[in-house]
Amino acid sequence: MKIISELPLDGAPVHHVSGKDLCDLLDLSPAALSDLKKRGLAVHCGHDAYDLTETVRAYVLHLRGIASGWGSADQAANLTAERTRLAKEQADAQALKNAKLRDELVDAGEVERAWADILRQVRARILAVPSRLRSDLPDLDRPTLDAMDRALRDALTKAAHGHD
Repeated sequence: MKIISELPLDGAPVHHVSGKDLCDLLDLSPAALSDLKKRGLAVHCGHDAYDLTETVRAYVLHLRGIASGWGSADQAANLTAERTRLAKEQADAQALKNAKLRDELVDAGEVERAWADILRQVRARILAVPSRLRSDLPDLDRPTLDAMDRALRDALTKAAHGHD
């Protein structure tokens, strides 16, 4: 392996290595090295020259991320987003439980049953109006009571079907 070191006057030395030597060192194929270069993990310095220190550092960090379960940067971002979503869902679920314990929420099924009972009672009372009038006003003629009964039933039917 051939390593070329540059010794700048104002900083640390920079060690360059060829693509073939880097592939041999890291046990990579040329295609894998090209992929690392595209993703910014292999630091390319010029024609067939890579910064050995920075490339090895970036590659090791990349491998540590994969080994720790974080994976690539995209996978880490996805994992973070999923964890954030899960935390929000858990917080929402706890908020609903707390609201229910404080009696700030009611069960939709219970509300539906209660309103159904109330509306059945209202319907029964409205349908009982003609017979109550028949007993309270014995002089009321039968056709008038029948017309009133039909009108009340029609009104209830229209209300049940959402008509005006």
